[in-house]
Amino acid sequence: MGTVTVDTAVVPTTQRGVLSALIAAYARHDPPRTITVVGNAPIPESAARAALIDDSDLVVRMTSFAVDVPGGPPRLGRRTDVVMVHRGVIAGPGTFADPTSRLYLLVEPGREHWEGEQRPAWWPRSMAAVSVSNREFSRPLNGLLGLNGADAVWATTGTLTTYLVSELFPAAVTRLTGISIVDAPEQTRFAHSWGEDVAVTPEHRLHAESALLRAWHAHGRIELVR
Repeated sequence: MGTVTVDTAVVPTTQRGVLSALIAAYARHDPPRTITVVGNAPIPESAARAALIDDSDLVVRMTSFAVDVPGGPPRLGRRTDVVMVHRGVIAGPGTFADPTSRLYLLVEPGREHWEGEQRPAWWPRSMAAVSVSNREFSRPLNGLLGLNGADAVWATTGTLTTYLVSELFPAAVTRLTGISIVDAPEQTRFAHSWGEDVAVTPEHRLHAESALLRAWHAHGRIELVR
């Protein structure tokens, strides 16, 4: 019998296959054909937009998101399949309202710099959040934005979410709505559909994000729904 040589080099594991399968499990269709990322910016009433969101195969919201209430004006739709959170989240009424029926993804680019590993003790114990790989998603996005990885700078959750789903499901139609930085990169405070305005924190470079999102739209990677 011949000698079998085994390559013992350590091969980095990839999160993409696992994460795409996990996300697809929460979609109406596997793989999702239509994805809508809903940001937190206030948007005008629109029954057509609300229906488009709720009719998507996958609806992704983030942090202190709002949804339409029964009997209220249609703006944002009501479905939520995936929730993007970070450790500093200011939770809205819907953030942890139904933690066992949604997929929670934890974005943590701050772990590359100063952010600790411990998750807030007040998060629901029934909520299991899956961390999004900085190596596979946050760092490449920083490169696309022209950011120096050695500096404590990174994308907003909305842009990171858009990058994540369009990377994992390139054949899907990825729509983006409720993201104010596309048209207003000069803002210093974020207005939200729920809760008070919050300051734009120093780690973000909104002009770079706005330019990238508009370029993705121009090249057909995403659709902007206003």
